[in-house]
Amino acid sequence: MLRIALVTYNPGGEVSKDKDLPVLADALREAGAEPVVVFWDDPDVDWAAFDLALIRSTWDYSWRAEEFTAWAERCGKATRLANPLGVVRWNADKRYLGQLAEAGVPTVPTRYFAPGDAVELPADREFVVKPASGAGARYAARYPAGERDTAVRQVERMHAEGFTVMVQPYLSSIDTHGERALQFFGGRLLHAGVKGAVLAPGTPYDADKVAHPDLRRWDPTAAELAVAEQALAAVPVDAELLYARVDLVTGPDGEPCVMELELIEPNLFLDLHPDSLPRVVRAVLDAAG
Repeated sequence: MLRIALVTYNPGGEVSKDKDLPVLADALREAGAEPVVVFWDDPDVDWAAFDLALIRSTWDYSWRAEEFTAWAERCGKATRLANPLGVVRWNADKRYLGQLAEAGVPTVPTRYFAPGDAVELPADREFVVKPASGAGARYAARYPAGERDTAVRQVERMHAEGFTVMVQPYLSSIDTHGERALQFFGGRLLHAGVKGAVLAPGTPYDADKVAHPDLRRWDPTAAELAVAEQALAAVPVDAELLYARVDLVTGPDGEPCVMELELIEPNLFLDLHPDSLPRVVRAVLDAAG
């Protein structure tokens, strides 16, 4: 019997936000495996006792990036980790967008400013400021053209906490066409969804945001699928991706471009796509075996 660790975060006294986790665990159990839901930071877990450690909802990792990467290294030495350590290291820092752009992948134009750098903010267009290590729109905010005071305070706060700052133009197409999320599993397109704008004007950067507002099913266009596959092919890590999510938006030229490439702990949205569950289970069992 295959033992599979479904790796998640510790919600403390709250209910876990991962609705997919019990569904996936039940399906794996019905398929003859032994799934065990474990917290990634539990020091008592024997990772070597599993055939596979599947990272699912470690949604606090970006607050503790170094600790999480150290855990991934230990876990990857004890058992098979999906996605592997090299992928985790590369994807945890959103400077990967610059590498994708250099490889010719259409991406949202992004500038990076490390602590100590003088930050240049756009004066002629709406823009977004966010950290190069983050998830769920944490520490992200949208500013009108010419806004400086609040944006500068945000930059100073993030630099003081050691974050590299990202500055991007805000693409107005997000308000009308949303963000499309293409999910891949086992090397093939699994399903896709579209969500509304996450960043509302005037929302403080340190406020909680709804990560996937107005999420609904989506049939990706041929152009969207081509860009997503191009992005995945450009990942400079010699490791197999068990799962991936490519977030796309419409660029100024009307064509899709990559907003984010999520290779660590993407929500699968199985409640929106219950028909995808058998394929996920089959791919997980194949990876564990």
